[in-house]
Amino acid sequence: MCSRLTVAFLAASCLTLSSCVYPGSGETSGSRSVIDSVEGGLETATGDSVVGTDLTARVMHVADSILAGMTLEEKVGQCFMPTIYSRSERRTMRRLMEYLTDLHVGGVVLLKGDLGSAARMASVGMSSAIPPFIAIDAEWGLGMRLEDAPDFPRNGRLGPKADELLLFDYGSEVARECRRVGINMVLGPVVDVSENPRGVIGSRSFGSDPRRVADLGVAYAKGVESGGVISVAKHFPGHGSPSGDSHLTLPVIRRSFHHLDSIDLYPFRVYVSSGLSGVMVGHLAVPAIDSLSRPAAVSPEVICGLLRGTLGFRGLVLTDALNMAGAGGYGAWEAIIAGADVVVGPEDTAREIADVIEKVRSGEIGLDVIDDRCRRILFYKYLMGLDNGRPVRLERLREDVRGESDSLYRRLLS
Repeated sequence: MCSRLTVAFLAASCLTLSSCVYPGSGETSGSRSVIDSVEGGLETATGDSVVGTDLTARVMHVADSILAGMTLEEKVGQCFMPTIYSRSERRTMRRLMEYLTDLHVGGVVLLKGDLGSAARMASVGMSSAIPPFIAIDAEWGLGMRLEDAPDFPRNGRLGPKADELLLFDYGSEVARECRRVGINMVLGPVVDVSENPRGVIGSRSFGSDPRRVADLGVAYAKGVESGGVISVAKHFPGHGSPSGDSHLTLPVIRRSFHHLDSIDLYPFRVYVSSGLSGVMVGHLAVPAIDSLSRPAAVSPEVICGLLRGTLGFRGLVLTDALNMAGAGGYGAWEAIIAGADVVVGPEDTAREIADVIEKVRSGEIGLDVIDDRCRRILFYKYLMGLDNGRPVRLERLREDVRGESDSLYRRLLS
């Protein structure tokens, strides 16, 4: 049986959306909002047999109907996903409500905190008119961010017996834990190929072999998505070779395109061809792709030219956090016109949203750009059924989340 989200991936892989519309031009690099057919029948999460074309068209109709009734402020807000600590004290909850009700953000990224707070925050999000993405960095499980959640080994510390079947199970378990907390997006897997022993990615990577990185990373992502949670591969076009940390500086990847294509891009190609959902674009200057050496997350050549064009990706494109030093001097509007759907972690969310709105009103950014980004976001949200969410049950939360995680931890190390 396919989960609702699995259906979404199959359907979305057949979408041809206007992915790269440049400011005020009205021109696109592809067809505009055309839904191609999904071959054969699919099953919904309830087991009902449906024809893919009908399902895709039905959900796109819902997305278009909602889009038609949204204000410019609401549309722009959907393109933002600020970070917030997983703490349910009054000040943080007030900030969450401000993000959701005043700024109309499309989601939030949960930072450090605890399970109960994360669940309460997710429950608040479920009351929104447009359900938000509740995302988290869970590169080695929820314990990476939530102090009372299970930990798993870092990717680079997996045992020699770790294979695709085990990694699929691993992803499925992480998805189960996420759903129990109300989280619907994992900012992972890391599919950077770590060739540099002194590189910043280190043990976050599955290793230095592009094929192994692709095999394990994609298997993990498939497990996550089989469990009804969106996966987001990172950090496109590959953060494995530079020593510099994009939190602190803008690393420059001085490789030929051939070298990039055979190593760094290989896992992303496999991820994209597998019909998976999200890609995070990093703050990396890649002169072989963008002669201006702009951070990849604000580069049309990287997003529209390479990711959307050459690799044919039709899913959600997220930026790495825009408050990182690697993106210094660039604004959210530049990421959006470069092709990003979701701007993650801006320094000042309200100011950046206001800046994008003003550029739309002045004609510097075409409204069709915002409509394109927002439509894709809504499509994924409604096809995966975020509008059917219920408040998270807090009773036995820790026990339920932990489940059989200890035995899986041992299997991953063996």
